Amino acid sequence: MTEASDRHMPGQLEGVRATIALRVIETTDLHGYVQGYDYFTDRPQPEVGLARLSSLIAEARAEASNSLLFDNGDFLQGTPLTEYWARVRGLAEGETHPVIAAMNALDYDAVTPGNHEFNYGLDFMRRAVAGARFPLVCANALIAPPGTENTPRTLLPPWVVLERNCLDQTGTRHRLRIGVIGFLPPQTAAWDVALLDGQLWTTEIVETARACLPALRAAGVDLVIALAHTGIAPTPPGGSGEAPAEHAALPLAALDGIDVLLCGHSHLCFPGPGSPASPGIDPARGTLHGKPAMNPGRWGSHLGVMDLRLELTPEGWRLTDFTTELRPACAPAPGGRCLPRLPEDRAVLQINAAAHTETLRYIRRDVGHLSVPLHSYFSLVAPDAGLALVAQAQAAHVARCLAGRPEARLPLLSAAAPFKCGGRGGPNFFLDLAPGPLRMSHISDLYVFPNTVAALEVTGAELADWLERSAGVFAQITPGRSDQPLLDPDFPCYNFDVIAGLSYEIDLSQPARFTPEGLLNAPQARRIVNLRHDGRPVQADQRFVVATNNYRSSGAGHFAGTQRPDLDLGPALSLHQALVALAKQQTSLTPAPLPIWRFRPMPATSAVFETSPRALAHLGAHPDLRIEPLRLDDTGFQQIRLHF
Repeated sequence: MTEASDRHMPGQLEGVRATIALRVIETTDLHGYVQGYDYFTDRPQPEVGLARLSSLIAEARAEASNSLLFDNGDFLQGTPLTEYWARVRGLAEGETHPVIAAMNALDYDAVTPGNHEFNYGLDFMRRAVAGARFPLVCANALIAPPGTENTPRTLLPPWVVLERNCLDQTGTRHRLRIGVIGFLPPQTAAWDVALLDGQLWTTEIVETARACLPALRAAGVDLVIALAHTGIAPTPPGGSGEAPAEHAALPLAALDGIDVLLCGHSHLCFPGPGSPASPGIDPARGTLHGKPAMNPGRWGSHLGVMDLRLELTPEGWRLTDFTTELRPACAPAPGGRCLPRLPEDRAVLQINAAAHTETLRYIRRDVGHLSVPLHSYFSLVAPDAGLALVAQAQAAHVARCLAGRPEARLPLLSAAAPFKCGGRGGPNFFLDLAPGPLRMSHISDLYVFPNTVAALEVTGAELADWLERSAGVFAQITPGRSDQPLLDPDFPCYNFDVIAGLSYEIDLSQPARFTPEGLLNAPQARRIVNLRHDGRPVQADQRFVVATNNYRSSGAGHFAGTQRPDLDLGPALSLHQALVALAKQQTSLTPAPLPIWRFRPMPATSAVFETSPRALAHLGAHPDLRIEPLRLDDTGFQQIRLHF
């Protein structure tokens, strides 16, 4: 804490130090979930949404004499509602975005943007946040290249100083000055380079904080809160790993001058039993390097509530104690269900009513017909038809764009990854489309991100390492042992790329060549064997074109071959548009799993993975798999035994 002017008020008992209980409340990674509705499946989703959090926020505020409310970014993207407002309907100048309208109703004290605020370009982001009735701050997003000016020109104010009258333990008022500084992942400009190139630059989080904190402290603040849209991760062995760090909360907490960290981006819950302890990280107490920190999940699943005790000393206000908790929107119930703790806030529902109705009309539009079921229950253990459809749509667009160009003579491959595979989303977070009319909601469910089609020229050696990176989703399996865990829980399924046009085996007796973060882990390890194209072994110096998405081609996920510029495909086309175009070209879509990959056999060996209970109805969809159902676990997932 810094030195502060004496706020001792008349009537204060001599010899008794004033103490203030200040409650800090956080939401993060709302991703367009204004209310508890799943537009992907067109049904209510009671365990998420800002409308339900609003009721929890009102409860938390009523319990405290002094409170502040913050949001930590990623609110403008994530549902068909936000996709519709950005890419279909549009947002007129002076019009308030539905998410911003709902946030305005909650009276936030300050907000920082996340990386997904920029998925639709800088102009859209500016129009959307122009309607905010709360301050937005970000210190490491610039509108001029770093190093070109003495004072970096930030897109938003790097910090704000909030002046608040707070009551102490006797009811006496004190004027507190609270500094709030914001950060987002430095990869933000790269992930959306096609939209942001020449418009937005980013700097490393810790480096920027170190440069900004002296000036913020010099403003005479009593407390500094970092709105850090970045994840909490242990320091990698041997140092900080590749710079700039995407998950930089831990080194950020080590800086002098920051008192409180509100985190996000990773969609994880902190504090909590699901976060492992490691040097500098205490998931039970909720601290990073001894400083209070929290990260309340995603989509409005949890509310972060932190209670700070501030004591007035001769040197100023000092943070002397704290407690941190995450309040879930729902209480768990048998079978993986959840029971809402409080009803949704009717005021927020009313504010969102027109936007909700308009979005429902959009997602219920028919765009084609589907002849076969599509699901992701087994996407991590065998090729599936949904990924084949995405790969086909990507490849069709790339082929059209490259027609007549030299690159058209190269073999065209297509990389696609599953997005809904349970995990943190729970046992209902899977794709499940029945045959019949194909609606916009189904397109969004099949491809949940706002990515655009991209293409890269790569070598055979890079393809092999690309697939090695993907194969890191699996744990190492010991031959001859039964019921070993199949998946690495730290590896997100959206980094499990399957490349159509190739065939290969995955040897899980080998360690993963790369860590979940994409760092080289076992240089001699090779899980990808028998890698072939058109029946012939892929040579290291062969060249290919890979159809993919802009997120992957920007380097996200640290995949080999993504460091060079994209091939020019002309005007950007979203994956949603590519899938709709494919659906309209055919009387009915009949995608089938492609024989791309399989596990290398290991006799007398089995592993266990988790999927949805609804997967039991599709056990016969993969006759080549030797699988058998086991039991439901305590969180509602169906356990499946896989024989190699």
